[in-house]
Amino acid sequence: MLKLTKKADYGLMALKYLAEHPETPALSAKEIADAYGIPAQLLAKVLQRLTKTGILRSHAGMNGGYELARGASHISAFEVIHSIDGPFFITSCTKGAHGCDLTPSCTIKEPLARVNETIAGVLKSISIGDLADDTTKAPAQAANHGLITLTVS
Repeated sequence: MLKLTKKADYGLMALKYLAEHPETPALSAKEIADAYGIPAQLLAKVLQRLTKTGILRSHAGMNGGYELARGASHISAFEVIHSIDGPFFITSCTKGAHGCDLTPSCTIKEPLARVNETIAGVLKSISIGDLADDTTKAPAQAANHGLITLTVS
């Protein structure tokens, strides 16, 4: 089963929340964590990571917190996941130039690499703005690519 890590899940949730509250200049990790009932300390680490990679901006002080560094429609789900978890691979044999011991006789490495590229493409086509949009454009975009249907809840 292909699954997001908790950190990536929390990161996407936090960015969605920030996109849904553009009227608030900055929201704290605690405010976001409380909205979803998730651990504030873990979310704070995720938000710090997203700040280091330029997806968020942080503001110190009494009314400090986090805000999106650019428009929600210009931040992809893939970019967020990559910023938190690093390179995206569905199997270890598709990463890097070094193969496993079975590389000379492997018949699935290339098909799995194409699956990996397809999933990455779908994630790149879904923006934080799409996640925050009540009409949820993401499944329609995936269907237009003839790939898979993702359900966003």
